Amino acid sequence: MNDTSTRKATRRGAGLATLALAAAALLPTTALAQQAFPTKPVRIITPFPVGGGPDGVARLVADKLSRAWGQPVVVENRPGGNGFIAIDAFKRGAKDGHDIIVLDNVHLAAYPALFKKLPYDTAKDFDALLPLFKTYFFFTVATNSKYKTIGDLIADAKANPGKLDYGSWSVGNPVHLGSELFESATGTQMEHIVYKETTQLYTSVATGELAFALGSSATAGPLQRANKLRFLAAAAPQRVAAFPDVPTVGESGGPKGFEVIGWNAIAVPKGLPASVTEKIKRDIEKGLAEPDVLEKFKSFGYEPFPTTRPQFDEFVASETKRFTDVIRKANVSLD
Repeated sequence: MNDTSTRKATRRGAGLATLALAAAALLPTTALAQQAFPTKPVRIITPFPVGGGPDGVARLVADKLSRAWGQPVVVENRPGGNGFIAIDAFKRGAKDGHDIIVLDNVHLAAYPALFKKLPYDTAKDFDALLPLFKTYFFFTVATNSKYKTIGDLIADAKANPGKLDYGSWSVGNPVHLGSELFESATGTQMEHIVYKETTQLYTSVATGELAFALGSSATAGPLQRANKLRFLAAAAPQRVAAFPDVPTVGESGGPKGFEVIGWNAIAVPKGLPASVTEKIKRDIEKGLAEPDVLEKFKSFGYEPFPTTRPQFDEFVASETKRFTDVIRKANVSLD
């Protein structure tokens, strides 16, 4: 190559490099950010108080993501106000994926029917990305309860309409709505008693003050292990692995396939680039599959809930319909 050709090639290469730099400078900030996400500390906002299962899982996820991303991932607890305090903080936070939130089934599937006016819109404010875990509820009764099967409980409820009572810690929580579902499925009418806290609720079951209450392994388990409560049946499609001797509702004389579950999910701001949402989902899934997390789940009475995004969308839609139907039938409202 002669000197003239060499100079032309050099100028052409320099020109291409300049164009490439100029094109990079014109890329939107969000496009650059998503290439290296995360670029700063990430916040996991949760409506649950410090301590307990949901908070413990959020902190496990934060630890796994911190290690995977090389960025601090912190859990920010914003309990109270039906979860609205946490949701408001999330809505005012970063919209680029550096702020994510933990929500449960009532926030995503029940509240839209329970409240005429919500301070959030599930279709516009969130993308429910993936479930973190699920937990099945049990029908709990006193150790010396006369009910030996769900069939016994149903028969008593039908013989004494409106007299058999059950409890929960608020209106519109999974225990309350699950009990309303049970009434609907069995054609019974019972009385709902609201308690201020879960400890008081399950103590009342243990003393026989209440006929029964739905409870999870995390909430009712301590009294069950102390032989103060008995798990009458599992509201699950099959026996729960941690309690193989407890029959399902269907096996115990109740409706076949009856289930009441609680679940928590990670949600991100609506409209994030696909590359960011997929990275968050993929890395959380990896963390949740690690042996130490699975072992911790057992202590909480939780089960893994692996699913694809389309499958999870369908599940949330089905849960929303199920809750909406029972809420309307029972004429339950929080407005």
